[in-house]
Amino acid sequence: MSETLEQRATAAPDGSEQIPTAPSDVRAEGDPGVSPVAAERQHPVRAAWQGVTAVVGPWARFVWAAVRPVTDVVSALGWVVLGIGVLATVAGFILGWSELVFLGFVPLAAILISVAFLFGRSTFRISIHLNPSRVTVGERAIGQVLIANPGNRATTPTRLEVPVGFGLAEFALPAIPKDGEHEELFAVPTNRRAVIPAGPAVSVRGDQLGLLRREVRWTEPVELFVHPETTRLHPTAAGLIRDLEGLVTKTITNNDISFHALRGYVAGDDRRYIHWKSSAKTGQLMVRQFEETRRSQLTMVMTTDSRYYGDEDEFELAVSLTASIATQVIIDQVPIAVVTDRLALRTHTVTSFLDDSCRLQLAEGTFDTPRTFARETTKRLPAPSVVIIVAGSGLEAQEYRGIQRLFGPDVNVFGIRVERGARASIKDVAGMSVMTVGALGDLAKVMSRAL
Repeated sequence: MSETLEQRATAAPDGSEQIPTAPSDVRAEGDPGVSPVAAERQHPVRAAWQGVTAVVGPWARFVWAAVRPVTDVVSALGWVVLGIGVLATVAGFILGWSELVFLGFVPLAAILISVAFLFGRSTFRISIHLNPSRVTVGERAIGQVLIANPGNRATTPTRLEVPVGFGLAEFALPAIPKDGEHEELFAVPTNRRAVIPAGPAVSVRGDQLGLLRREVRWTEPVELFVHPETTRLHPTAAGLIRDLEGLVTKTITNNDISFHALRGYVAGDDRRYIHWKSSAKTGQLMVRQFEETRRSQLTMVMTTDSRYYGDEDEFELAVSLTASIATQVIIDQVPIAVVTDRLALRTHTVTSFLDDSCRLQLAEGTFDTPRTFARETTKRLPAPSVVIIVAGSGLEAQEYRGIQRLFGPDVNVFGIRVERGARASIKDVAGMSVMTVGALGDLAKVMSRAL
C-alpha cells in the first residue's frame, strides 16, 4: 500500500514536522521536468482544442479561399445593409411582426438586385502616361489614361478609377467599339515636393448605391517626381578648387606637385627632387618638399530628424538648399556625396539626385545625437575636402562644432542653419562658419561671402 503525504512526513532534526515535496508527476506547468503525459492530463481542454484545430484548420482555410472572391465583392456599406436585412427579418419572424419582416426584405432585395450589375466582361488595354514625368514644385503636370478595346465586340459602359497620390480620379467610360480607343485626362497636384503614384487603373462594375462592386486591375502604378525648388549658384560657390592639381593641404610630402620648401638631403631620398642650384650654393645636397594635394570631394550631411526643424516648411527649405548646392556641384563634375539619416542620395546625375530628394521625409531621428548621425553616415565615404552640414533652427551651434571635430584639420567644414524668414548672416563658431539662411534666394549671396 502506498503511504499518504501525512504518513511520509518526517521529523526535522529540531523536532518540528517537515512537509515532504510533491511527487514529480504533479509538478507545475512551467516546470521543465514535467512529462508530456502529465501535461496532457492537466490540460485536457487544450489538448482537445489542438486536435480540433489540426483537423478543422486546413478545411477552414480551403473554404475561406473559395468564398473570399465572393465576399470581397461586398462593400462595407453592403455588409451593413445585409446585416440589417438579416437581423430585421429574423427578429420579425421571431416576434411575429410582419412590418419588421417587410423592413428586412427591402435591404435583402436591394442586395439581390445589385448582383445583376456585376455580370459582364470587358476586354480593355489601358495605359497611363504622365506628361511630364518630372516637374518642379508648382509646375503643371497632366496625366493621360488611354483605353483601347482589342476585343471582337463593343464594350459596355463602365467606371474607371485611378488613384492619384492620396486622391482618386474617377471616369465614366462610354461604350467603346471594336478596335476603338478612348482618352481621359486628369491633373496631378504639384504644390508639394513628393513622389506621387498614379494608378493602378481599375475598372469597377457595381450598382449605383455601392453595395456590391467587382474590380479588375489593368495597369501598374507610374510615378511622378515633384522636384524641390532650386536656385542657381555661381560655379565656384561650392568652395572647391576646380583645377587639375586638386585641393592643397597642409600635409608635407616628398612627392607631389605643389612646392613647399627645401631641406637637406637624407639617405633614401629620390634623386629626381634634388635642387642642384641650391645645392651648389650651400655646398650640400638640397631636396624639394611638397604640400600634399588631394582630389576635391564634397560631402553634404543633412539631417531629417524632426527635432531640429521648426515645421514642415523649414524642412522643405532645407531640402531646396541642399538640392541647389548639390545640383551645381554635379554640373561642375566635382565628386560629391549627400547623406541623410535614412538615405544616401545618388549623385551620378542631376536627375537621379533630384529624384531621390523627392523621397526625403521629416521623421523621428534614428540617432541619439547629430554627431553620431554624421559619424555613422560618413564613415564609409571617401575622405572629403569640404563638408557642408545642413540642419534646421533646432540644431545648436555647439552641435555643429561637434560634427566638425569628426574631420581632420585639412577639411573645410561649413554649417547651414535653416530658419525660415530669418535674416541671412554668417556666424563664426570656433573657427567654423555657420550660415543662417531664411529664404532660397539668400543662398547664393551667403555662400559667396562665406566660401
